[in-house]
Amino acid sequence: MTPRGLVCHNARMKRLAWLTDIHLNFLSPPAVDDFLRTLADTKADGFAITGDIAEGPDVVEHLEAIAESVKRPVYFVLGNHDFYRGSIAGVREKVRDLCAAVPNLHWMTDDGVIPLTENACLVGVDGWGDGRVGDYDGSTVMLNDWDLIEEFDGLKESKFERLKKLNALGDDSADRLRLLLPEALTGFRHVVALTHVPPFREACWHDGKVSGEDWLPHFTCKAVGDVMAVAMAGAPDRDMTVLCGHTHGGGEVEMLPNLHVLTGGAEYRHPVIQHVLEVD
Repeated sequence: MTPRGLVCHNARMKRLAWLTDIHLNFLSPPAVDDFLRTLADTKADGFAITGDIAEGPDVVEHLEAIAESVKRPVYFVLGNHDFYRGSIAGVREKVRDLCAAVPNLHWMTDDGVIPLTENACLVGVDGWGDGRVGDYDGSTVMLNDWDLIEEFDGLKESKFERLKKLNALGDDSADRLRLLLPEALTGFRHVVALTHVPPFREACWHDGKVSGEDWLPHFTCKAVGDVMAVAMAGAPDRDMTVLCGHTHGGGEVEMLPNLHVLTGGAEYRHPVIQHVLEVD
């Protein structure tokens, strides 16, 4: 399947293999090796990963192995699982150091606007379920995040304080994206945006339908979606394709005539390439 708007010719990065929620820490070492061979054999100019690569203690190791195996650019954002058994700040510091040492690894939260072709570019932010969509107050959902990510220490029993942290994490990604989009939309006709968490209610797919009101607060980043919607409403002659994951439910939705969102499906212990996108 090639999604609408992603067709291209005569480009230096025209084929981008997209992965999401591959959770390599769930695989045995031989299974990881098999998957890396699959990636290495994939006919693509580069790779885009929209988070949940592994967990805090081993995400750097797995990113380094991917980069070594494919020997092509790897553009990625981080998901909530990538911080498990660690801290957001600590994992980001390790990932930043890794990218400085491995030239073909690009953490998009740090890397700004990346040209893909003459007409298309790549941007990305991690995103976070920011509690602003659905029924946060009434939700009884308890995520492993509260126990396994250091920044949530002491917040599990306080819904109000936890919401402030979720808001702040969503706002941080939104603020970063807001700074990137003017450059991206001025210089390119087509923007491909990577983020882990679906940025709109309508893109928060689970079992073929939009998630319920109790799950939406934790599986949608409204702050990032608002930035995208405002930017694209103001640039009707530009197009944005958003690639995201997090829910493990696949689907796609057109939020505006020029704003298309693809959410990747996933299954633990069965990592796959979602699509090889042909970018115009």
